[in-house]
Amino acid sequence: DEVAARQRARLARPVLNTRWKVNMIKMTNVLVGTDFSDASEPALVYGREFARTFGATLHVLHVVENPLLWAGPEAAGVDFARLQAELEASAQNTLDRIVTAEDREQLKAITVVRTRTSPAFEIASYAKAEGIDMILIGTHGRGFVRHLLMGSVAEKVVRIAPCPVLTVRPHEHDFIQPDALETFGAVKH
Repeated sequence: DEVAARQRARLARPVLNTRWKVNMIKMTNVLVGTDFSDASEPALVYGREFARTFGATLHVLHVVENPLLWAGPEAAGVDFARLQAELEASAQNTLDRIVTAEDREQLKAITVVRTRTSPAFEIASYAKAEGIDMILIGTHGRGFVRHLLMGSVAEKVVRIAPCPVLTVRPHEHDFIQPDALETFGAVKH
């Protein structure tokens, strides 16, 4: 009957139990911030699964740092506008390669390239402007000294983001498992 079908559908959604009440988790927009490194690959995998599980739109954002920031006196005569355009085009090509047609169709995936001086602030700004419910970002897991010298985009995003942030380290414990039917099919053959 119709009432039973609605109850089954409601119960199939992820639930967060608290001491006083049960809350339904609702996500409509999931953002993956990527720098195209090996550390960002697992974040995209997790982002796809969160978007698929919650029926959310997947946003994949790459921030190109302004090349004027790292230009020194030897850069005199460089056409920075052309360089910036080339960096942005290259980033868009890479996004188009890593975000599949299936992502675009099933997850309504959106790819975005932005240019700013701070990737962390741009990720947080995009999240706020687009109503993002969760940000996923890879982290390199650098040692203490390298972290002090270089900082961490992921750490800055965690501190300033307007929504929850999941940081994902490469080669760590994965809680996303292959579909049981795919596993069964692979074993069967």
